[in-house]
Amino acid sequence: MGGNRTAGLPTRRRIRERKVILKLGIPKGSLETATVELFRRAGFSITVNGRSYFPAIDDPEVECMLIRAQEMARYVEDGILDAGLTGRDWVEENDARVVTIADLIYAKQSFGKVRWVLAVPDASPFHSVKDLQGKVIATELVGATRRYLSRHGVTAKVEFSWGATEVKPPVLADAIVEVTETGSSLRANKLRIIDTVLESNTQFIANTGAMQDEWKRRKLEDIKMLLEGAISALGKVGLMLNVRKQDLSAVLGVLPALKNPTISHLSDEEWVAVNTILDESTVRSIIPRLKEAGAQGIVEYPLNKIVM
Repeated sequence: MGGNRTAGLPTRRRIRERKVILKLGIPKGSLETATVELFRRAGFSITVNGRSYFPAIDDPEVECMLIRAQEMARYVEDGILDAGLTGRDWVEENDARVVTIADLIYAKQSFGKVRWVLAVPDASPFHSVKDLQGKVIATELVGATRRYLSRHGVTAKVEFSWGATEVKPPVLADAIVEVTETGSSLRANKLRIIDTVLESNTQFIANTGAMQDEWKRRKLEDIKMLLEGAISALGKVGLMLNVRKQDLSAVLGVLPALKNPTISHLSDEEWVAVNTILDESTVRSIIPRLKEAGAQGIVEYPLNKIVM
């Protein structure tokens, strides 16, 4: 009888097997460094080993895998990954059925949106998409480009480009559809933009089944909140200072604020402490004005997250 008392208890191995893990895709390539840094600001330490596609993360409930952004939506849709970060452009290109948890507007340079544009050589006679009827267009975004042409009633040959797309016109293609943030690379290759095919930004996407799992949904919502907080803090700094009550109005007149500055009483009834959040680019001009207005003990400090 004594030996049977433990028969129904789970073994350590079974407990480990039952442990729920969130499988998270990190985009490999141009967004990799920015994504790892964003997660760091959100409170997660991700360590990438150049010889492994499985980065380490300091959250035991999450496993990471490096996946090309172009393929991320497909693996999330199929359930190989529970969630991942990729561009809206690649979700549309793959026509993937996934749940968009959040738009994370950050990119490798400007933390803004990018555009897929239709571009032609400066010297070409093409001025609109209609002029490309029967022509050759090179792009990596084949499916989305074909749908764009269809919406405009244009039939053209859309060829997949493996790279160096900007150098293909006019010899290898009449036009290209290429991604750009600033347009500088296109201008350097003597190309001009005639239309925007698609605007894109990074999205946090999830498998539909994962979102139906209560634990995974909660975990994903927590990660979303922290990532959005980290993005909100980009380019912001905190500023705290002390000021005499008689000078408070003058100091507040200098300060722009996220909402209203926080004002706290000090042990000396003649003084108050002021805390606020500023755009980092404005601090160098504001601090001298604060000093002139009577502020003392001015401290500027970095921010990792702003959770509204």
